Amino acid sequence: MTSETQLREQICLLAKSMFDRGLTGGSTGNISARTEDGGLLVSPTGTSFGRLDPGRLSRFDAEGILISGDKPTKEMPLHSAFYETRSTAGAVVHLHSCHSVALSMMPDVDPDNFLPPLTPYGIMKLGKVQLLPFFMPGDPAMGDAVRGLAGKRSAVMLANHGPVVAGKDIEAACNAIEELEDTARLAMMTRGMAPRALTLDQVQTLVTKFEVEWDV
Repeated sequence: MTSETQLREQICLLAKSMFDRGLTGGSTGNISARTEDGGLLVSPTGTSFGRLDPGRLSRFDAEGILISGDKPTKEMPLHSAFYETRSTAGAVVHLHSCHSVALSMMPDVDPDNFLPPLTPYGIMKLGKVQLLPFFMPGDPAMGDAVRGLAGKRSAVMLANHGPVVAGKDIEAACNAIEELEDTARLAMMTRGMAPRALTLDQVQTLVTKFEVEWDV
C-alpha cells in the first residue's frame, strides 16, 4: 500500500510530467487522490502543475473536512461528484488540454460519445466520454452534472474548458486522461480527411474482451 508521503510525491511527480509536456499550462488543472484512511489529497487553488509542493497539498479527512495544507482547488465539486458516484474512484484529474478543448468546440461531436473510435486504447481506458455543456469555472453545477450520470462514466469533457477523468489510482487516472487528449489530437489532425475509424464490431469486441464500461 502506498504511504501518504509516497502518494504526495507521486501526485506532484505526475502533475509536473503533464505540465512539462504541455498538457495543462499556467495555473490550470487540478488533481486529487484517495488516502488510506478514506481522505483526500488535492492540489491547492491557483497552483501550477509544474510546481506543486507535496507538503502543501490540501488534506481532507474521511468526512470531507479540510484538516491541513492550503486552500483546495475551486473545482472540488467536480472531484467530490466522481468520488461520491464511483466507488472505484481512487483519483481524479482535470486538465485544460488543447486538443480535447478544440474538439469540444466542434459542432458535430456526439455528446454521449465524445471521442471517435480511432484507436483501441481510448476505448479501453475511457469507455464512452460524456460531453457536458459549458459551465463557469468553479460552478457547483458541474458536480451536479457529473452526479446526474449516476457513476456510469469515468470521464467527462467540459465544453470549452477541459477533460475530467477518474481512475482506480493516480497513475491510472493520469494515463487515461492522456489517452483522452491523444485521441482528441488524432481527431483534430485527421478532421475532414475521412479517417478509417474502428468499426462497430471492432469496438464491441474491445468492450467485451477488456470488460469496458460501455453503457448504451
